[in-house]
Amino acid sequence: MTTTLLPPTADLAALRTRVKALAEHRPGVYRMVDPAGRVIYVGKAKRLKARVLSYFTAKFPEDKAARILAAAANIAWDYVPSEFAAHLAELRDIRKYRPPFNHQMNRRRNMAFITVSSGPAPRLTMTASTSRQDVRYFGPYGSPGRTAAGLRVLNDLLGLRDCAEKMPAVFAGQGDLFSEPMQAGCPRFDFGTCSGPCAGLVEERGYRARVDDAIRFLGGYSLTPIDRLIDPMMAAAENHDFEAAARWRQKFEQLEWIVAAGARARAGIELLTFVYRDPGTFGDDRVYLIRHGLVRASYPYPATPIERQAFDAVIRDEAERPLPSAGLLDHATIDEMLLVMAWFRRHPEAWRRTTPIERWLAGEET
Repeated sequence: MTTTLLPPTADLAALRTRVKALAEHRPGVYRMVDPAGRVIYVGKAKRLKARVLSYFTAKFPEDKAARILAAAANIAWDYVPSEFAAHLAELRDIRKYRPPFNHQMNRRRNMAFITVSSGPAPRLTMTASTSRQDVRYFGPYGSPGRTAAGLRVLNDLLGLRDCAEKMPAVFAGQGDLFSEPMQAGCPRFDFGTCSGPCAGLVEERGYRARVDDAIRFLGGYSLTPIDRLIDPMMAAAENHDFEAAARWRQKFEQLEWIVAAGARARAGIELLTFVYRDPGTFGDDRVYLIRHGLVRASYPYPATPIERQAFDAVIRDEAERPLPSAGLLDHATIDEMLLVMAWFRRHPEAWRRTTPIERWLAGEET
């Protein structure tokens, strides 16, 4: 059920009265709407009435809640069965309306991703944002600092560029035969840590092979970059150059951390594959099919054999769908995956209401 408040003016006292009279203490998602009918903010609540009324006690202009309310003319809300459903509904409404007062979905500040850009000379960079559609994401990684350090080693070992994205790529064989030789745009080529795609110092095929090595490494398919560290580290130790050996060892450990963090991320995502029974606040339980951290289907909890058979058919159909490559994340679903991961991390008791898909289909519900 959707309730929409349409006061004739931006009369906050009247709006508060309507909220107090009509809203209920139930889980829900609410939308603040401006005078033009545009959704400017989406929020969720375990007890919707209390949450929305709290906006009217916020201090203007220092409190964000007060600023949102001042820009709103209407409030609409939907009730949902549970707090988990409210989280999902909020996320999907934010995707739908892109409200200006909603910043990127809240996530732990110590979370990072490694991205691989598109274009003729892709770059590997670290980011906390998941808003770009033209890059490939790997992660999530738990420490931005350690992720940045490991990425620095990976870029140096493979000779990948880290210059500005707008820097044009000029591969070997693509320049003018009669022009002066080009110079690399930064000292990294001279240091041996970049192959120089900005100055025609590497062939396009060779550079793409380096990028492919990085993608296989981030996906857990190859340890080639680490292999490049072992020989110089061992040689320095054998030559009793312990200072150099220590530097190579540090690089090895930084890259090793990326390997371990990536493996943990992939394992965590794969672990989030099950049927989850979510108890509704008023007995309206729902059942969710979650596969690799994403909600693939949601239905009222099946109470009859026919309903159970129908849901089982949905599960079998989903199980036949291919999964993306290991480690590679879809920008369109990252926030939902992080939401599901965070839910089960913060609510360990929810694990007791999960059933592996094979056991559910065998009738062995937890």
